[in-house]
Amino acid sequence: MIGRLQGQLIEKSPPLVMLDVGGVGYEVDVPMSTFYQLPSLGERVTLLTHMVVREDAHQLFGFLTAEERATFRQLIRISGVGPRMALSLLSGLSVTELAQAVSQQQSARLVKVPGIGKKTAERLLLELKGKLGPDLGQPVTVANDAQADIVQALIALGYAERDASAALKALPPDVGVSEGIKLALRSLSR
Repeated sequence: MIGRLQGQLIEKSPPLVMLDVGGVGYEVDVPMSTFYQLPSLGERVTLLTHMVVREDAHQLFGFLTAEERATFRQLIRISGVGPRMALSLLSGLSVTELAQAVSQQQSARLVKVPGIGKKTAERLLLELKGKLGPDLGQPVTVANDAQADIVQALIALGYAERDASAALKALPPDVGVSEGIKLALRSLSR
């Protein structure tokens, strides 16, 4: 799983961007909210990614914030909502606007997004109710590379970002990667 890319931005054509990472060009689909915040061509950028593997394609979706990526992951868990529709939703509404629409059950707000019909909007409101909350937007704070590796390992093992963050807070600050993963897994299994 590719969780993050850091490299030189070499191409921008919405919704696709291309990053040169160590001589390899990665095509990454991004929501328009991320696209508008990207630096100029030739500058370095870091994108948090979500990789989708299908029979016919391997696709990377990129986000500037952990909040957007977490929302994207929550959206694609919903039956009938694929990566393209989730990207469209995040392009049409910010994470905060989407959370407000869900908490206030405003299907009309979701229907304004291209590709979202009335039935899909109602299903989204039903499935997301209580899942897009204030803790969704809390980024994982890491003090060093070891902590970042621990969080990435926990996420790769299927734990939610907020759970990985909570487990990280319980660890000693100078813990190594392998020991940190073991301790975090013990705390998460309780």
